[in-house]
Amino acid sequence: QVQLAESGGGVVQAGGSLRLSCAASGRTFYGMGWFRRAPGEDREFVSSISASGGFTLYGDPVKGRFSISRDNAKKTLYLQMNSLKPEDTAVYYCAARRDGNSGTSQYAAQYAYWGQGTQVTVSS
Repeated sequence: QVQLAESGGGVVQAGGSLRLSCAASGRTFYGMGWFRRAPGEDREFVSSISASGGFTLYGDPVKGRFSISRDNAKKTLYLQMNSLKPEDTAVYYCAARRDGNSGTSQYAAQYAYWGQGTQVTVSS
């Protein structure tokens, strides 16, 4: 069983930066990812990272601005968000893939464990 807890959300002006963290407990050698949901919108893939950290994947809207990383010794996943835009406003969720899956994935159905989410608001 894996439990996930996000932190680091907040309010920031457009062009600013935030770093989200996701602390994991339990078995953690899984591929992990970040998703987001804006008000009235479907859940959207943001980024994913393999268990070793050697492979990463990004959604088109965040490529070149966001960076995913992980520290397996600390059991923590990160999302560095730069050049933030108002359209990045959403609740951000971290997720861990199903048992035995160490690779990246952009598909929410392939993630078994989810955090409660952290709100990111970007003002114009």
